[in-house]
Amino acid sequence: MSKLILTNEVAGLGSAGDVVEVKNGYARNYLIPQGFAVAWTRGGEKQVASIRAAREARAIHDHEEALALKANIEQSSVKLAVKAGAEGRLFGSVKNDDVADAVKAAGLGDLDKRKIHITSPIKSVGTHEATVRLRDDVTAVITLQVVAAK
Repeated sequence: MSKLILTNEVAGLGSAGDVVEVKNGYARNYLIPQGFAVAWTRGGEKQVASIRAAREARAIHDHEEALALKANIEQSSVKLAVKAGAEGRLFGSVKNDDVADAVKAAGLGDLDKRKIHITSPIKSVGTHEATVRLRDDVTAVITLQVVAAK
C-alpha cells in the first residue's frame, strides 16, 4: 500500500489535499503519472495545507449559496455553439470545460470543470443534460442547448 497526497479530486477516492492509502500499482501506474497525486512525505504536510487552502478558496462556502446557485442553474438553459456537420453530428464531442465556459458566459457563475459530470457523451445537436456537484450534498442539473456554430 502506498500513502499519497491527492492534488486533484478523484471520484470514489477523495478530494484535493486528502491523504489516502491505495495499492502500489494504482499509485504507480495511474494516480502519479496522471498528476492526480504525489507521494506522501513527512514534509508534505505543508503541501497538504496549501492544497486545502486553494480548495477552500474555490469552494462554495455555505449551503444557502449552493442552493441559490442550483436554483439559478436549473431554471435556465445554457446555449452551447459547437462545430457540427450537415446531419447535426458534432466534430468531436462536448467536454466538461466546454460546459463550464458556457455556464460562465451565460452569467450563471463560475463552475469547477472537475465537478461537472456529463451522463452520456454529447455528439449531436439538441437538448442534453449534465450534472454538477456544487457541494457534497447539493447537485444541480444543467440543461444544455447544443447548436451548430455558423
